[in-house]
Amino acid sequence: MRKFPGARRLIATGAVLLAAVSLQPLSSAQAAPSPVVGGTRAAQGEFPFMVRLSMGCGGALYTQQIVLTAAHCVSGSGANTSITATAGVVDLQNSAATKVRSTRVLQAPGYNGTGKDWALVKLAAPINQPTLKIATSTAYNSGTFTVAGWGAAREGGAQQRYLLKASVPFVSDASCQQSYGSSLVPGEELCAGYQAGGTDTCQGDSGGPMFRRDNAGAWVQVGIVSWGQGCARPNYPGVYTEVSTFASQIASAAATL
Repeated sequence: MRKFPGARRLIATGAVLLAAVSLQPLSSAQAAPSPVVGGTRAAQGEFPFMVRLSMGCGGALYTQQIVLTAAHCVSGSGANTSITATAGVVDLQNSAATKVRSTRVLQAPGYNGTGKDWALVKLAAPINQPTLKIATSTAYNSGTFTVAGWGAAREGGAQQRYLLKASVPFVSDASCQQSYGSSLVPGEELCAGYQAGGTDTCQGDSGGPMFRRDNAGAWVQVGIVSWGQGCARPNYPGVYTEVSTFASQIASAAATL
């Protein structure tokens, strides 16, 4: 159980998660940009790998038939036909959206609520959209990241109809531990956000990707929205699953689905 009750970025009442990143203690010179929590609306087709999951979480297409999300968004592993994945649109009410049911779920082996916050959702049919490759080393665990999701635009707010995006800077483990202490799992979690707050992921963004450009200019996923203290609070950055740590496990698990 986390030290901060309710800190996981799951939905509270059937609402979905939002996408901006927690604030954390960085240098005082790093001020949060405008706009703040909730970010700006993404353009149609800007992040075609984004997926909205019906339990109130986000995700990204690892393959066209497998969604990478957070372990805390699902309940164990095995056959599961209860989840609907929505993709191909930024407006969840767009009739052009692709909707596919799940067939199986694989939760990270050994997940107990601390670290290891990743899971895979196998879909009944492929979604014809580009996938998001994952980082296999720590080479991209720095700089400025992009987050996106349909979660709340403010702490305690409702889910969003339109996909929102925001940018957040890397926060070192040492700085992040100043905020979260022993609740942070270095090596399994990655932090991002502004010291001043104002831009962050929030309830309903859980499981969504945190990503950046690689050296070739392609998007690469470095994090999975996991938890944080509130949303966009000063000195409390967003905490993300460090994807590169689990890249080989994710690949092996996907091969079994």
